[in-house]
Amino acid sequence: MNKVILVGNLTRDPELTETPNGVAVCRFAIAVSRDYANAEGNRETDFFNITVWRGRAENCGKYLKKGNKVAIVGSLQTRSYEDKDGIKRNVTDVIASEVEFLTPRNSQDGDDAPVSMRRERPQLEAIDDNQLPF
Repeated sequence: MNKVILVGNLTRDPELTETPNGVAVCRFAIAVSRDYANAEGNRETDFFNITVWRGRAENCGKYLKKGNKVAIVGSLQTRSYEDKDGIKRNVTDVIASEVEFLTPRNSQDGDDAPVSMRRERPQLEAIDDNQLPF
């Protein structure tokens, strides 16, 4: 099984491009704080490269910006390449299958993120103890 779930903040604005075949791809990075402190009492942060494809990529490119909080569900993918100095480099990316926008809509500078990309919270009605069935 190859599955990862991350919640973090974008470290830069997303980069939306297309493949030569016209498929949308969006790339960005998120910073995720660790749940525990190191020996000096500081919480360390990890940085992850995220890749999103197709319609979800277009929505991310349109509605996300640096600093936004997102939840990512996806899988890890590794690749290697040779840099300009001939040194072999290994890279691990998260290929996102789900992206949930967690920054409140009113923090989007007037942009209204689509409902399908946000989690709506139901409004609960106030009831008194006399209305309870038990």
